[in-house]
Amino acid sequence: MSTRLTQKGVAMVDSHALQLVMTTGKIQDLASNYLSEALTRKGYSAISPATLMFLSALDCGINFGSEIARNLGVSRQMVAKTVKDLSSKGYLEQRDGVGKQKQILFTDQGERLMADARLLLLELDKHLVKAMGGQELNSLVKGFSQLEAVLSDKLANQL
Repeated sequence: MSTRLTQKGVAMVDSHALQLVMTTGKIQDLASNYLSEALTRKGYSAISPATLMFLSALDCGINFGSEIARNLGVSRQMVAKTVKDLSSKGYLEQRDGVGKQKQILFTDQGERLMADARLLLLELDKHLVKAMGGQELNSLVKGFSQLEAVLSDKLANQL
């Protein structure tokens, strides 16, 4: 990797990790924007990249606000506000659970939304395979899974 000096003479080193972080962030933004725009064209209202990120963190079955908050690294209040908003739009519903916890579930419309999102991603897969080749794409996905495992292990060992 190379090193560059800033105008003030501070050394800035490049790294593979920095390139990965920057590139994967751009890939996530591109994919989220693509999905958001395509789902909006399909008639789903108020589907932003942030909404998709939130919905993608939910399981197909029963979810609880505390689990969602932990998985996303946000407050339970943020989860409650988002769930209330998505419930008013018809994508989620809340039911009484054990104790004070409410169960959070997809509505039929919410399940259709997520199914359509997966179909759109499958279409994107076809374009990626055509551009890169299936074996290369599989290797890339496997490599990213390995990177995630290494980084997760590294961060877990620092705590």
